[in-house]
Amino acid sequence: MTLTANNLSSIYVLDQDQALDFYVGVLGLEVSADMMFGSMRWLTVRVPGDRKEILLEKPGPPAHDPATADEVRALVTKGAGGGWLAFTTDDVDGVHERLVSAGVQITQPPTDMGYGRDMGLRDPFGNNIRIGTLRG
Repeated sequence: MTLTANNLSSIYVLDQDQALDFYVGVLGLEVSADMMFGSMRWLTVRVPGDRKEILLEKPGPPAHDPATADEVRALVTKGAGGGWLAFTTDDVDGVHERLVSAGVQITQPPTDMGYGRDMGLRDPFGNNIRIGTLRG
C-alpha cells in the first residue's frame, strides 16, 4: 500500500474572518468548508477546481493550551510559524500587479529562477507564500 495524495494542509492564522478576506477575496481561493467542529471553527479553502484543501487554523484549543497558543501566535507574526504555501499560475506578473494594487506585502517581486518564474509575499499574519510558473 502506498500513499496516493495529500488532500489537506494547515496554516496558522490569527483571525479566521480576516483570513477569509485575504485568501478568498484577495488571492481568489474558494471556501471548501466552514463549520464548527467541536470547540473549533473548521475553515478550509482551496484553489477553484482543486481537491486539496488548506485548513486556516487559529492557534488555541483543542490543539493548544493558552500559553502554547500565545507562543504560536508570536511565531506566526514574525513569519516563523513554520507554515508556508505555494501556488502556481500562468501569469506571475499579472498576479503581482493585482496583489500590489490590493496592498499585499510582497517579499520578492517576480524573479526568473532555474525552475521558472515566481514571487514571494506574506499573508496578513506573516505566513510566507510563493506564487509561480514552473518550467515544464
